[in-house]
Amino acid sequence: MSNQTAVREKYGSIARSVTKTSASACCDPAMRCCDPVTKDLYGEGEKGELPEKAVLASLGCGNPTALIDLKPGETVLDLGSGGGIDVLLSAKRVGPTGKAYGLDMTDDMLALALDNQRQAGATNVEFLKGEIENIPLPDSSVDVVISNCVINLSADKSRVLREAFRVLRPGGRFAVSDVVVRGEVPEAVRQSMLLWVGCIAGALEENDYRSKLLAAGFIDIDLEPTRVYGIEDARVFLTEAGIAVDEIAPHVEGRFLSAFIRAAKPPAACCEPGCCPPATQALKG
Repeated sequence: MSNQTAVREKYGSIARSVTKTSASACCDPAMRCCDPVTKDLYGEGEKGELPEKAVLASLGCGNPTALIDLKPGETVLDLGSGGGIDVLLSAKRVGPTGKAYGLDMTDDMLALALDNQRQAGATNVEFLKGEIENIPLPDSSVDVVISNCVINLSADKSRVLREAFRVLRPGGRFAVSDVVVRGEVPEAVRQSMLLWVGCIAGALEENDYRSKLLAAGFIDIDLEPTRVYGIEDARVFLTEAGIAVDEIAPHVEGRFLSAFIRAAKPPAACCEPGCCPPATQALKG
């Protein structure tokens, strides 16, 4: 089974669980591995403004909408939008003159997101079906790209970052929450922890993340840790998986974290139309 198929099947299952019975969704075995990574990310005020199923279907590792300054009239794209929580929050902040897109490849999640959109009465929202490696939007069409613990699931993260760069307008902002690894970790330990932290994640080492953003063309790159995971957070999961927790503890503490990652697309070059002085004036100067 390919990584993409596994992701689609897993999150489709979670969407069906939430749709079927919201009261028990948080206890569904399919969602258990994502806690405590996903808990306490949104304030009560934010959750109170949203449909219950949008909150229950949130499987992120951060709250990118709380950490980026969205302005009225802007266009926002959420990569891997799931049940739509970050799209709906973004839509409120950009207002009726702005727009929020959600992109997801899972039919069940898209159906859930559309239902949440209807319940929220959000008219400045559009959900798109597609892959984050092939964003179905034109070049330079959005002001902000957000994502919540989804890029780590992609098998081709460099392509995702290049696509994000492509659809951003000059001067646009990249602002995502993601799981990253800090420093070197033995491969066996890394895989065990990432199964827990990201459910089926392939998180990047933090300097590798920076390098890939630079290679895609981004500037002003900043990585801010928002939650560091310790061995006790994963003890039950790892023990059930047959892993000697105390033996791997020295390799885990402080190495796995959620981070808020910011970057920007460079502004338009000076000599685009209307930017430079007339040629005759430039020659005189």
